[in-house]
Order: sequence, then structure tokens, then C-alpha cells
Amino acid sequence: MAQVAHPVSLDAAVSVVPGSLRLRRALNRWGWRGFLLIVFLALFGPLAILIAFSFNDSTILAFPFQGVTLKWYSAALQDPTLRQALLNSFVVACIVAPLCLVLGTLAAFGLTRFRFRGRGSIGALVGAPLVLPWLIIGIAALMGYAKANIDLSLRTVIATQVICTFPLVTAIVAAQLFRFQRVQEEAAIDLGCSRMQVLRHIILPHIAPALAAAGIFAFTWSFNNYEISAFTIGFQQTFPIWVYSSVRNPDHTAVVNAISALISVVQVGLIYLAVRLLRTRGGSGALVLTERAPTAEQGAA
Repeated sequence: MAQVAHPVSLDAAVSVVPGSLRLRRALNRWGWRGFLLIVFLALFGPLAILIAFSFNDSTILAFPFQGVTLKWYSAALQDPTLRQALLNSFVVACIVAPLCLVLGTLAAFGLTRFRFRGRGSIGALVGAPLVLPWLIIGIAALMGYAKANIDLSLRTVIATQVICTFPLVTAIVAAQLFRFQRVQEEAAIDLGCSRMQVLRHIILPHIAPALAAAGIFAFTWSFNNYEISAFTIGFQQTFPIWVYSSVRNPDHTAVVNAISALISVVQVGLIYLAVRLLRTRGGSGALVLTERAPTAEQGAA
């Protein structure tokens, strides 16, 4: 005898399905929150510990604290060797960042706007410093300078860092150029703009956030670089080299904590600014063609 299926009420079905969906969504939400919390602790936990021990009135990195003091910050700022190392790193970064910004932007334009034979090989060659370990690059640079009888100094540090840093700028600017709508450029040319006007009023406003972010990243990469600087600097010191040589002395540990906390806070702020700039819509600064584009007679003039 055939069995008759009992009808399921609509209210019961509606009450069961949303409950399971809510449970699944809650598990996904709390799972992502837990994952992000672990990543946040892994990234910023050591920085928080570093800042906390920079206020400890003791050179021993252990709990409990002996007291709260600011003397390590004062001692760090009064150290002439540290000040010279900071100055060297700042000078190197201020030279490396603009050079990388120019070279990286030109390379990005060449790789994204032109089609030529060997384009893929050149792109791979430009991106190679992003893949190769900086330790190998530093050793290779040291051997190259020795074979060429070039004395090691801040100039050799700058030259080697430029080679390793400008591919980062190329990657950031090229990603922004790939999102650029060429129809804006073509419309400006049709309305009478010259190539320089298109570059100034159309392309540069679009990639300006990427340029600013790339400059910040290039500055921080250069300032924090240890491997290349250690092999190519000679008898001078940059800030990472000073930290490595000072942290092995227990009496300087607290001073290293203090100055590292200051530098870390500043650089975290710069990186956050760079990320915000990368998230800025480049199209918002583009030229309004109907307002700024010259007429054909003005373009000819």
C-alpha cells in the first residue's frame, strides 16, 4: 500500500533553513575574525612588546618591569653614532626613492604601453630583484665592485639599492596603468590635447596615488635595508647596521628598543598612508575634458 507523505508546513521549513544559514554565517564571521586576530598579533605583537620594553627602567628584557622611564629615548637621541647612522640611512633613502620613482615609472610605461620583441624577457629581468634574495644580490654586488676596483661607500649602497628597489615601483605603477581606461586619453587627443597635455592632465592624475604609494614603499625599503647595505657600505653605518652591531651588546638593548620603537611607529604610519593612497580611485583626479581640453585652434597654436 502506498504511503502518503505528511505535508510539511511552510512555517516549519522557513524556521529551519534560516537557522542553519545564520549558524553558518556566524561560524564564517567568527572564523575570519579569529584568523585576522592571529595575523594581527603575529604582525604587531612584537612591535607592541618592543614599545613596552622601551619604557622599562632596566636593560634586561624580562617581566616584571623595574619601573617606567624615558631615559632610553633621551640616550638614543644623544648618541652621536646613532645620529650619524640615521642620517646616512635618511640620505640614502631620500636619493634612492626619487631615482626608483623615475626609473620604475618609465619601465612601467614601457612594459604596459608598447609591444616589442623580448618584452616578456625584459619584464622578467626587471622583476628578478623582487624574487632573488637580497643576500645573494649583496654578495654579487660586493664581488662586482671588487673586480671593478670601486671603493665601497654610500654611493655603492645607493647604486645597488636602486637596482633592487625600482622593480617594486614598476609593479605598483604598472598595476595602476593596467586599470587606466585608454578611451580618456583618446578622447583628449581627439579634442586637441597634445601628448604632454594628455600626460599632465589625464595620465598623471590617474596614477598619482600609485606614484605616492610607490615612493613611500621605496623609501621604507631603502631605509630598512640591511643585506645590501652590509655588503656594499664600507666603513660607514646605516641604521639597520647600527642596530645589528648594537643589539649584541646587552647594555645597548634598551637604547635599541627605544629608537626602534620610534622608527617603527613612523614607518607603520607611512605604510598605512601608502595603502590608503593605493585604495584611492585614480579616476577622481582625471581631467574633465569638456572643461579643460583646448580647441583645435588652441592645440595647433
